[in-house]
Amino acid sequence: MGASQLRSQLDRTEVIAVWGPDSVSVDLRVREPCEHAALATALAPVDAHVHDLSGAYVGEILVWTDRGATLAALEFARVTDEMPTSLPAVVDGRLSCPA
Repeated sequence: MGASQLRSQLDRTEVIAVWGPDSVSVDLRVREPCEHAALATALAPVDAHVHDLSGAYVGEILVWTDRGATLAALEFARVTDEMPTSLPAVVDGRLSCPA
């Protein structure tokens, strides 16, 4: 529950900060007025696994909220040693990033 409310916030959402040098993870702010979600936790229940072009799992995208109500951050939680240079793209219906 809350997915439709978070989706409805997208056109009112802006990036306000990058997490660090060379990071692709970002903090977000949703401009009011917007419909608030009612999630129980700050981490939205999203299944967003990221694979490289060869199909190997390289991480996932985590969607953070502000007290379960509005979008607050996108995190690329990688499992590789190499820092990604961009957020993954949707390729053939799944999240993918260059190898």
